[in-house]
Amino acid sequence: MLYINGEWRHSLSGNTLDIYNPATGEKISNVAYCGKEETREAIEKAHDAFQTWKQTTGQERAQLLKKVADLIRENGEEIAQTITKEMGKPITEARREIISGSNYVEWFAEEAKRIYGETIPAPQIDKHLMLVQQPIGVVGAITPWNYPLSMVTRKIAPALAAGCTVVLKPAPSTPLTAIKVFECFYKAGLPKGVVNLVIGPAEEIGAELTSNPLVRKITFTGSTTVGKKLIRDSADTVKKISMELGGHAPFIVFEDANMDAAVEGAISTKFVNNGQTCICTNRIYVAEEIAEEFGEKLAAKALQLIVGNGLNESTQVGPLINEQALKKVDSHVKDAIAHNGEILCGGERMEFSNLNGCFYKPTVINHANDRMKIAQEETFGPVVPIFTFKSEGEVIEKANNTNYGLAAYCYTSDLGRGLRMMRELDYGIVGINDPAPIVTQSPFGGLKESGIGKEGGKQGIQEYLEKKFVSILIG
Repeated sequence: MLYINGEWRHSLSGNTLDIYNPATGEKISNVAYCGKEETREAIEKAHDAFQTWKQTTGQERAQLLKKVADLIRENGEEIAQTITKEMGKPITEARREIISGSNYVEWFAEEAKRIYGETIPAPQIDKHLMLVQQPIGVVGAITPWNYPLSMVTRKIAPALAAGCTVVLKPAPSTPLTAIKVFECFYKAGLPKGVVNLVIGPAEEIGAELTSNPLVRKITFTGSTTVGKKLIRDSADTVKKISMELGGHAPFIVFEDANMDAAVEGAISTKFVNNGQTCICTNRIYVAEEIAEEFGEKLAAKALQLIVGNGLNESTQVGPLINEQALKKVDSHVKDAIAHNGEILCGGERMEFSNLNGCFYKPTVINHANDRMKIAQEETFGPVVPIFTFKSEGEVIEKANNTNYGLAAYCYTSDLGRGLRMMRELDYGIVGINDPAPIVTQSPFGGLKESGIGKEGGKQGIQEYLEKKFVSILIG
């Protein structure tokens, strides 16, 4: 169903989209599938609602958002099951996403009460100068399939907290989770038109969001290629934009690192969500003198991972989102083998007698080199290559040799070296001996072609505010 101006609706054409479980290949539901006309209506209703919503107090917005956070938690198991069924994530990870997603709503509920202005010292006695912050207006939000709950809440919550209204387009692979979230908005009693949900083709809905002058901001999480197109298409109406784009995270292990901790860290940041995250490890760089031992230990751990249907409590690695994703992963592995890579484990599709899903064995590739596609392209799957290095300067240069700049990881026991790596790595997020640096309180965003702007933390709400300078001549 679509959700426009506080009402659940079918599309005007009556078209629907079938949703499939990537673990089983089974159809699990269908949803209304709309286009430009419904999107334009949603924008207009959001614009109408903005005239009233922007006048509400931060306290009022906070109370409604806290209700939404509570409802997400109350319905958490049902939503987690939905996440797993439509995108394959292990149920244990889906439950963690419920916690993360609801925490973002609660965090920005509090931030709604902390939108401060400034008084600026005037150069003359008869003037009073101020800087005030106001909501930007209607927001067009486009979210991905890999975190279908937390990516929605991380965008909508700060927008609503700031006083903006929203039109959301979720990924076509995972609209059911977005519908569950909007049911929480509905039950919480948000006014009509404040949040709107449209499900349909990216080109048609995206074109309306970027070209419609009533939309004043576009926020997007997804590939760098699509992000660049949205930036170009938003230029004619000079919209404010925030983009969380692709990544190609290096994971650096120095000779003085705690090797067991580094192996565990590499496993967790590589194979979480089956490697389908923008901050997951893409390249492991290991000091030459410990590389062989590290590779053996990493492969041994990867072989122990339990692959299967995400609804099973024991599953640690689920399916890839679809057949196209599986083919891309397999092509990267075959290319690595063609360029003298050594498969330490995995390297092929995984078949189950009772499942017809997109499974690929957790894969570790030794003796990786820069000629491989995997050295520059985002694989987005359960495959990790191991490169070697001789010096700190060399590994910094190699780690930074990419257009991406989202997340990087480094393991060392040397505090000075850790601080140098923090400073020299050209990434928006750096984990030193920490494979899970992201928390609700922290800003999330990348450098270079990995994005524009920040989500999360106190910085997240600023993306939805305009700063207005006021000068009063007081005589």
